[in-house]
Amino acid sequence: MNTIELTWFKSSYSSGSGDSCIEVAVASETVHVRDSKVEEGPRLSLAPASWARFVTYAAAG
Repeated sequence: MNTIELTWFKSSYSSGSGDSCIEVAVASETVHVRDSKVEEGPRLSLAPASWARFVTYAAAG
């Protein structure tokens, strides 16, 4: 199993209560996304281009 140390960060738009927040970690070829309340839970792994399209879509909404 390939383990790398990821540096996770929350959006600056995240509320202080932490009720509904995601965290993101950027690696060399993958963007990782997780629920901030369940750090050891499931994660999404996306190609940077897919993440960029999602962020563009979410910002327009």
